[in-house]
Amino acid sequence: MTPTVEELIGSVAAVDGAAHERARERHAGLAKPPRSLGRLEDLGAQLAAISGTCPPPVPVAPAVVVAAADHGVHAQGVSDWPQEVTAAMVATIAGGGAAVNAIARAVGARVVVADVGTLRLGPVPDGVIDERVRSGTRDLTVEPALTVDECRAAVRAGARVATELIRGGTDLLVTGEVGIANTTASACLLAAFTGAEPAEVTGKGANLDHGRTPHKVDVVRAALARHAADTGVEARGALGTLASLGGLEHAALVGVMLAGAAARVPVVVDGVITGAAALAAVALCPDAAGYLVAGHTSAEPGGRSLPDRLGRPALLDLRLRLGEGTGALLAVPMVQAAARVLTDMVTLADVTKNA
Repeated sequence: MTPTVEELIGSVAAVDGAAHERARERHAGLAKPPRSLGRLEDLGAQLAAISGTCPPPVPVAPAVVVAAADHGVHAQGVSDWPQEVTAAMVATIAGGGAAVNAIARAVGARVVVADVGTLRLGPVPDGVIDERVRSGTRDLTVEPALTVDECRAAVRAGARVATELIRGGTDLLVTGEVGIANTTASACLLAAFTGAEPAEVTGKGANLDHGRTPHKVDVVRAALARHAADTGVEARGALGTLASLGGLEHAALVGVMLAGAAARVPVVVDGVITGAAALAAVALCPDAAGYLVAGHTSAEPGGRSLPDRLGRPALLDLRLRLGEGTGALLAVPMVQAAARVLTDMVTLADVTKNA
């Protein structure tokens, strides 16, 4: 039985501060100059806090969850690409031919693609998990993209996928997505959860150039104005905001993050789209923040929103903006290395004893 959203939130405990301190102390005693491994030491301490043990376990079975969905705001002319591209990319990922597949193979990660809301008309492609809540969202400029109940269903769908992976041995979750027009919905979420001006978080996304970007900014403004005019109690909360302005893939990824945090499994977050989902997850469940690792800084405006909110810089900045989980996957070896340093390195006392 999949837990409710409230049960998921209630199952997330704060990370272990004592384990974090033990990792700091262990780093201070390892055979290296103090703080010489820089932010890798910070990451190792976070992994210890997540697991509640020092040294933390080294992740050996990473998996990326690629959540796929379509968006009603596409009707506002925000994208150069037809919506059929979403279903085509889902099939490509399921067939192993996308960038996410190539990079996953390079780092030894499993790829799982879940259709939570595409406009697919035919059968579910082989290798795709069918968790479709509805066929795309509504146009968020004129009405809430999702009802709160639909949003809850998508969160639970993502949690189901993540929970099954964890039960199967996955010990490091990576978040990815695919969906034409989802950078517009992401900009809406980023603006709503951070208070940023739309122009600060809206970029070209998958478009060929910035020709549509001013129009996208206007669309985001219109959506935020429509949302602000909704005075319903549910609309004002984090879940209502996610439903009003987000996508089905955003909601599903919130479920992935909450399920990972509940199981004390670290979650590496990708770029601006999954970062927007992470902001929603943290708004719903502040304790979830300790389990999130910002994998990379997207080249899209708003790409620094999640690292800024977490107070921890992203691990990589390669000017990526593809999505799919690609940047987060590239950070997986860094996560593994941070844990292995605490596990495998000898201490200065060991060195001097054997001198």
